[in-house]
Amino acid sequence: MSAKNIEELDDQSVTLDLDDGTTVNCDVLAIYPVDEQFYIALLPTDGPDAETGEVYLYRYSENDNNKPELSNIESDEEFEAASDAFDELLDAEEYDELVDGEE
Repeated sequence: MSAKNIEELDDQSVTLDLDDGTTVNCDVLAIYPVDEQFYIALLPTDGPDAETGEVYLYRYSENDNNKPELSNIESDEEFEAASDAFDELLDAEEYDELVDGEE
């Protein structure tokens, strides 16, 4: 599995069933690695967080049938590492947009 950036995932979305029983539709922003673990960044398109711009981060893997599986990030340290890596990915995307715009 390799990292997928925002442009490659433009039209992909997922539906999350949250612990409180609500369902939230999200756009997939990125799938990226941190050490040996992959993470997925999701932007809610409906529900209470849709207007805030809050991004959901989850562990990402694929089962034996190549179906995506998401799981919660268990520790603050792991969340911090996943969040920092996503921020770096966004910074790189913004830089690439600036450079491409100048050419």
